[in-house]
Amino acid sequence: MTLRRLRNDVAGLLVALVVALPLYWMLLSALKPRAALEAGDPTPYTLEPTLESFRRVLLIDGFGQYLLNSVLVAVVVVTASTLCAFLAAVALTRYRFRLRTTLLVMVLTAQMVPVEALTIPLFFLMRTLGYGIPGIGLNQLGSLMLVHTAFAIPLAVWMLRAFVASVPRELEEAAWLDGAGSLTFVTRVLFPLVAPGVVACSIFSFIMTWNDFLFARTFIISAQENQTLPIALLSLFKPDENDWGGIMAGSVLMTLPVLVFFLFVQHRLANGLGGAVKG
Repeated sequence: MTLRRLRNDVAGLLVALVVALPLYWMLLSALKPRAALEAGDPTPYTLEPTLESFRRVLLIDGFGQYLLNSVLVAVVVVTASTLCAFLAAVALTRYRFRLRTTLLVMVLTAQMVPVEALTIPLFFLMRTLGYGIPGIGLNQLGSLMLVHTAFAIPLAVWMLRAFVASVPRELEEAAWLDGAGSLTFVTRVLFPLVAPGVVACSIFSFIMTWNDFLFARTFIISAQENQTLPIALLSLFKPDENDWGGIMAGSVLMTLPVLVFFLFVQHRLANGLGGAVKG
Protein backbone atom coordinates (compact mmCIF):
# COMPACT_ATOMS: atom_id res chain seq x y z
CA MET A 1 0.00 0.00 0.00
CA THR A 2 2.90 2.33 0.82
CA LEU A 3 4.60 1.61 -2.53
CA ARG A 4 1.37 2.26 -4.37
CA ARG A 5 0.89 5.54 -2.57
CA LEU A 6 4.49 6.51 -3.36
CA ARG A 7 3.88 5.83 -7.05
CA ASN A 8 0.75 7.96 -6.98
CA ASP A 9 2.62 10.78 -5.27
CA VAL A 10 5.44 10.66 -7.81
CA ALA A 11 2.96 10.59 -10.70
CA GLY A 12 1.06 13.52 -9.21
CA LEU A 13 4.29 15.46 -8.76
CA LEU A 14 5.31 14.85 -12.38
CA VAL A 15 1.90 16.02 -13.62
CA ALA A 16 2.12 19.11 -11.41
CA LEU A 17 5.57 19.93 -12.82
CA VAL A 18 4.38 19.55 -16.40
CA VAL A 19 1.41 21.85 -15.70
CA ALA A 20 3.47 24.38 -13.73
CA LEU A 21 6.36 24.64 -16.23
CA PRO A 22 4.51 26.86 -18.77
CA LEU A 23 3.27 29.08 -15.95
CA TYR A 24 6.77 29.39 -14.55
CA TRP A 25 8.23 30.22 -17.97
CA MET A 26 5.50 32.80 -18.53
CA LEU A 27 6.32 34.51 -15.22
CA LEU A 28 10.06 34.25 -15.90
CA SER A 29 9.70 35.85 -19.32
CA ALA A 30 7.64 38.66 -17.77
CA LEU A 31 10.39 39.37 -15.22
CA LYS A 32 13.39 39.07 -17.55
CA PRO A 33 14.97 42.25 -18.93
CA ARG A 34 13.89 43.09 -22.45
CA ALA A 35 17.46 42.82 -23.74
CA ALA A 36 17.71 39.21 -22.51
CA LEU A 37 14.47 38.26 -24.25
CA GLU A 38 15.52 39.90 -27.51
CA ALA A 39 18.84 38.06 -27.33
CA GLY A 40 17.03 34.75 -26.94
CA ASP A 41 18.49 33.96 -23.52
CA PRO A 42 17.40 30.35 -22.67
CA THR A 43 18.49 30.52 -19.02
CA PRO A 44 15.69 29.11 -16.80
CA TYR A 45 16.22 31.88 -14.24
CA THR A 46 17.13 35.55 -14.06
CA LEU A 47 19.45 37.37 -11.70
CA GLU A 48 18.11 40.78 -12.71
CA PRO A 49 14.31 40.63 -12.42
CA THR A 50 12.47 43.73 -13.53
CA LEU A 51 8.87 44.94 -13.58
CA GLU A 52 9.37 46.98 -16.75
CA SER A 53 7.21 44.60 -18.81
CA PHE A 54 4.34 44.98 -16.33
CA ARG A 55 4.68 48.76 -16.50
CA ARG A 56 4.39 48.71 -20.28
CA VAL A 57 1.24 46.62 -20.08
CA LEU A 58 -0.38 48.75 -17.38
CA LEU A 59 0.40 51.91 -19.34
CA ILE A 60 -1.51 50.69 -22.41
CA ASP A 61 -4.05 53.36 -23.27
CA GLY A 62 -7.42 52.30 -21.86
CA PHE A 63 -6.11 49.25 -19.94
CA GLY A 64 -8.38 49.99 -16.97
CA GLN A 65 -11.42 50.17 -19.26
CA TYR A 66 -10.46 46.88 -20.91
CA LEU A 67 -10.18 45.26 -17.49
CA LEU A 68 -13.55 46.65 -16.41
CA ASN A 69 -15.17 45.38 -19.63
CA SER A 70 -13.78 41.86 -19.09
CA VAL A 71 -14.98 41.80 -15.49
CA LEU A 72 -18.44 43.08 -16.45
CA VAL A 73 -18.90 40.52 -19.23
CA ALA A 74 -17.63 37.66 -17.05
CA VAL A 75 -19.89 38.54 -14.10
CA VAL A 76 -22.99 38.84 -16.26
CA VAL A 77 -22.29 35.59 -18.13
CA VAL A 78 -21.52 33.60 -14.96
CA THR A 79 -24.63 34.87 -13.18
CA ALA A 80 -27.02 34.46 -16.09
CA SER A 81 -25.74 31.09 -17.34
CA THR A 82 -25.56 29.53 -13.87
CA LEU A 83 -29.06 30.68 -12.93
CA CYS A 84 -30.61 29.53 -16.22
CA ALA A 85 -28.74 26.22 -16.13
CA PHE A 86 -29.80 25.51 -12.55
CA LEU A 87 -33.47 26.16 -13.27
CA ALA A 88 -33.26 24.12 -16.48
CA ALA A 89 -31.59 21.24 -14.66
CA VAL A 90 -34.33 21.26 -12.03
CA ALA A 91 -37.05 21.26 -14.70
CA LEU A 92 -35.43 18.47 -16.74
CA THR A 93 -34.73 16.30 -13.70
CA ARG A 94 -37.63 16.83 -11.31
CA TYR A 95 -40.53 17.29 -13.71
CA ARG A 96 -41.87 15.23 -16.58
CA PHE A 97 -43.42 16.95 -19.56
CA ARG A 98 -43.74 16.58 -23.31
CA LEU A 99 -40.57 17.00 -25.40
CA ARG A 100 -38.41 16.54 -22.30
CA THR A 101 -36.16 14.03 -24.03
CA THR A 102 -36.01 16.20 -27.12
CA LEU A 103 -34.77 19.13 -25.07
CA LEU A 104 -32.08 16.96 -23.49
CA VAL A 105 -30.90 15.84 -26.92
CA MET A 106 -30.86 19.45 -28.14
CA VAL A 107 -28.77 20.50 -25.14
CA LEU A 108 -26.31 17.69 -25.84
CA THR A 109 -26.17 18.52 -29.54
CA ALA A 110 -25.42 22.16 -28.80
CA GLN A 111 -22.16 21.10 -27.15
CA MET A 112 -21.02 19.18 -30.22
CA VAL A 113 -21.03 22.10 -32.65
CA PRO A 114 -17.56 23.71 -33.03
CA VAL A 115 -17.46 27.34 -31.99
CA GLU A 116 -15.54 28.30 -35.12
CA ALA A 117 -18.34 26.97 -37.34
CA LEU A 118 -20.82 29.37 -35.72
CA THR A 119 -18.68 32.50 -35.73
CA ILE A 120 -19.80 33.85 -39.12
CA PRO A 121 -23.54 33.10 -38.59
CA LEU A 122 -23.35 34.71 -35.16
CA PHE A 123 -21.67 37.78 -36.67
CA PHE A 124 -24.61 38.34 -39.02
CA LEU A 125 -27.08 37.55 -36.24
CA MET A 126 -25.53 40.13 -33.90
CA ARG A 127 -25.49 42.68 -36.72
CA THR A 128 -29.20 42.12 -37.35
CA LEU A 129 -30.11 42.22 -33.66
CA GLY A 130 -28.24 45.48 -33.30
CA TYR A 131 -30.72 47.21 -35.58
CA GLY A 132 -33.62 46.63 -33.20
CA ILE A 133 -32.28 45.88 -29.69
CA PRO A 134 -30.23 48.55 -27.86
CA GLY A 135 -27.03 47.23 -26.31
CA ILE A 136 -27.02 44.11 -28.49
CA GLY A 137 -25.13 44.07 -31.74
CA LEU A 138 -21.72 44.71 -33.18
CA ASN A 139 -19.36 46.86 -31.09
CA GLN A 140 -21.54 46.23 -28.01
CA LEU A 141 -20.64 44.28 -24.87
CA GLY A 142 -24.16 42.87 -24.87
CA SER A 143 -23.28 40.70 -27.88
CA LEU A 144 -20.45 39.05 -25.94
CA MET A 145 -22.68 38.52 -22.91
CA LEU A 146 -25.46 36.96 -24.98
CA VAL A 147 -23.24 34.60 -26.99
CA HIS A 148 -21.14 33.42 -24.05
CA THR A 149 -24.25 32.81 -21.96
CA ALA A 150 -25.72 30.71 -24.76
CA PHE A 151 -22.55 28.61 -25.02
CA ALA A 152 -22.14 28.19 -21.25
CA ILE A 153 -25.68 26.99 -20.52
CA PRO A 154 -25.60 23.52 -22.24
CA LEU A 155 -22.50 22.31 -20.37
CA ALA A 156 -23.79 23.71 -17.09
CA VAL A 157 -27.16 21.99 -17.55
CA TRP A 158 -25.54 18.60 -18.02
CA MET A 159 -23.27 19.08 -15.03
CA LEU A 160 -26.05 20.27 -12.73
CA ARG A 161 -28.43 17.49 -13.76
CA ALA A 162 -26.20 15.01 -11.93
CA PHE A 163 -26.38 17.03 -8.71
CA VAL A 164 -30.11 17.64 -8.87
CA ALA A 165 -30.77 13.96 -9.60
CA SER A 166 -28.65 12.89 -6.62
CA VAL A 167 -30.89 14.73 -4.13
CA PRO A 168 -33.30 12.14 -2.66
CA ARG A 169 -36.97 12.46 -3.45
CA GLU A 170 -37.66 11.97 0.25
CA LEU A 171 -36.30 15.44 0.98
CA GLU A 172 -38.73 16.97 -1.45
CA GLU A 173 -41.64 15.01 0.01
CA ALA A 174 -40.60 16.05 3.54
CA ALA A 175 -40.51 19.68 2.46
CA TRP A 176 -44.02 19.37 1.02
CA LEU A 177 -45.28 17.86 4.27
CA ASP A 178 -43.81 20.84 6.13
CA GLY A 179 -45.81 23.17 3.90
CA ALA A 180 -43.02 24.27 1.57
CA GLY A 181 -43.94 24.98 -2.04
CA SER A 182 -41.86 24.20 -5.11
CA LEU A 183 -40.08 27.57 -5.06
CA THR A 184 -39.23 27.25 -1.37
CA PHE A 185 -37.87 23.74 -1.88
CA VAL A 186 -35.72 24.80 -4.83
CA THR A 187 -34.26 27.90 -3.16
CA ARG A 188 -33.90 26.75 0.47
CA VAL A 189 -33.33 23.01 0.21
CA LEU A 190 -32.18 22.04 -3.26
CA PHE A 191 -29.89 24.95 -4.08
CA PRO A 192 -27.65 24.61 -0.97
CA LEU A 193 -27.25 20.89 -1.68
CA VAL A 194 -26.12 21.44 -5.27
CA ALA A 195 -23.95 24.46 -4.44
CA PRO A 196 -20.67 22.60 -5.26
CA GLY A 197 -22.00 21.91 -8.75
CA VAL A 198 -23.04 25.54 -9.14
CA VAL A 199 -19.51 26.63 -8.21
CA ALA A 200 -17.97 24.21 -10.71
CA CYS A 201 -20.23 25.47 -13.49
CA SER A 202 -19.52 29.09 -12.64
CA ILE A 203 -15.77 28.50 -12.86
CA PHE A 204 -16.01 26.92 -16.29
CA SER A 205 -18.19 29.80 -17.48
CA PHE A 206 -15.80 32.36 -16.00
CA ILE A 207 -12.70 30.85 -17.64
CA MET A 208 -14.42 30.51 -21.02
CA THR A 209 -15.56 34.15 -20.95
CA TRP A 210 -12.45 35.67 -19.40
CA ASN A 211 -10.07 34.13 -21.95
CA ASP A 212 -12.25 34.70 -24.99
CA PHE A 213 -10.49 36.18 -27.99
CA LEU A 214 -12.46 34.88 -30.97
CA PHE A 215 -15.84 36.48 -30.24
CA ALA A 216 -14.31 39.65 -28.83
CA ARG A 217 -12.28 40.08 -32.00
CA THR A 218 -15.28 39.24 -34.22
CA PHE A 219 -17.98 41.39 -32.59
CA ILE A 220 -16.01 44.36 -31.24
CA ILE A 221 -14.73 45.80 -34.50
CA SER A 222 -14.13 49.53 -34.07
CA ALA A 223 -15.41 50.49 -30.59
CA GLN A 224 -12.14 50.64 -28.69
CA GLU A 225 -13.90 51.56 -25.45
CA ASN A 226 -15.71 48.18 -25.49
CA GLN A 227 -12.66 45.99 -26.06
CA THR A 228 -11.64 43.35 -23.51
CA LEU A 229 -8.28 42.32 -22.09
CA PRO A 230 -7.36 39.68 -24.72
CA ILE A 231 -7.81 42.32 -27.42
CA ALA A 232 -5.66 44.74 -25.42
CA LEU A 233 -2.78 42.25 -25.50
CA LEU A 234 -3.05 42.17 -29.28
CA SER A 235 -1.50 45.64 -29.39
CA LEU A 236 1.76 44.11 -28.09
CA PHE A 237 2.13 42.04 -31.25
CA LYS A 238 4.07 44.13 -33.73
CA PRO A 239 4.58 43.49 -37.46
CA ASP A 240 8.36 43.83 -37.13
CA GLU A 241 9.05 42.59 -33.58
CA ASN A 242 6.75 41.26 -30.85
CA ASP A 243 7.04 42.55 -27.30
CA TRP A 244 7.32 39.11 -25.65
CA GLY A 245 8.01 40.58 -22.23
CA GLY A 246 4.83 42.63 -22.39
CA ILE A 247 2.86 39.70 -23.80
CA MET A 248 3.97 37.44 -20.96
CA ALA A 249 3.33 40.17 -18.37
CA GLY A 250 -0.16 40.71 -19.73
CA SER A 251 -0.78 36.96 -19.65
CA VAL A 252 0.29 36.88 -16.00
CA LEU A 253 -2.11 39.71 -15.17
CA MET A 254 -4.92 37.88 -16.96
CA THR A 255 -4.14 34.64 -15.13
CA LEU A 256 -4.14 36.15 -11.64
CA PRO A 257 -7.94 36.64 -11.34
CA VAL A 258 -8.50 33.02 -12.37
CA LEU A 259 -5.97 31.74 -9.81
CA VAL A 260 -7.47 33.88 -7.05
CA PHE A 261 -10.93 32.58 -7.95
CA PHE A 262 -9.63 29.01 -7.75
CA LEU A 263 -8.05 29.59 -4.34
CA PHE A 264 -11.34 30.78 -2.89
CA VAL A 265 -13.51 27.98 -4.28
CA GLN A 266 -11.08 25.08 -4.71
CA HIS A 267 -12.76 22.95 -2.05
CA ARG A 268 -16.22 23.36 -3.53
CA LEU A 269 -14.78 22.85 -7.02
CA ALA A 270 -13.32 19.47 -6.03
CA ASN A 271 -16.65 18.42 -4.56
CA GLY A 272 -18.44 19.66 -7.65
CA LEU A 273 -16.26 17.76 -10.10
CA GLY A 274 -16.51 14.63 -7.97
CA GLY A 275 -20.28 14.92 -7.86
CA ALA A 276 -20.48 15.43 -11.61
CA VAL A 277 -18.40 12.31 -12.27
CA LYS A 278 -20.42 10.30 -9.77
CA GLY A 279 -23.69 11.43 -11.37
